[in-house]
Amino acid sequence: MPTVKTARIIAILFLLSLSLKAGAQVINLASFDERPIHFGIQIGYTQSKFDLHYTDDPEVRELLQSTKSYYNAGFHLAILADYQLYRYINIRVSPGITLINRSLDFAWDETYQQGHLNLDTRRSVESVYGEIPVDLKFRAMRWRNMRPYLTTGVSYGFDFASLRNNKNQNDQSIIRLNTSDFRYSAGVGFDFYLRYVRFAIELKMAFGLTDLKIEDDDTYARSFDNLNTRTFMLGFIFEG
Repeated sequence: MPTVKTARIIAILFLLSLSLKAGAQVINLASFDERPIHFGIQIGYTQSKFDLHYTDDPEVRELLQSTKSYYNAGFHLAILADYQLYRYINIRVSPGITLINRSLDFAWDETYQQGHLNLDTRRSVESVYGEIPVDLKFRAMRWRNMRPYLTTGVSYGFDFASLRNNKNQNDQSIIRLNTSDFRYSAGVGFDFYLRYVRFAIELKMAFGLTDLKIEDDDTYARSFDNLNTRTFMLGFIFEG
């Protein structure tokens, strides 16, 4: 799950959203939703980790007690195009760039580690994804200057920083991953109609459908049988 610090940020933003709603005295952008198409930008704070299955290989299990992954912070930036399909359903395309850093933590057998002092206990995997998400947005009725909504969708991402083609497969400092990743996502958000723009706060979880693992001979790569991405995002959207 995301860190306590992230949960506090979410709580503060939620309280701010409630204060904006309570303070609304006039109806802003009254005809905004009558336009079928809107464009905007999205800025997001992300936390990502790997979903993995610890290997069943008995040889590796003798050396390693476990392999785990924990959330690390990242950043997202995208442009956005939103089209109204029906009164309460929109389709949204938001191509962009996501910078994420995922890590793998290795808990070695104590006896084995004492005899191999150069073992890594953590390996980080930095990625720069070019992404094309397509989401359906299910909107509730507008109340004054606020409208809650739900989203669900899929996305394709290409990792420009992937080391997939690294020729040295025995390199003891990298984890090689496939470049392409397909994901599905689900989220909840609140639209706020300000004086000149529609502003949204959105929480979204994305789950990788693609096994990113590339088979290597070193113990690190053999310590898990599959590798998928899980990403949490707190997004801020501005539409005009």
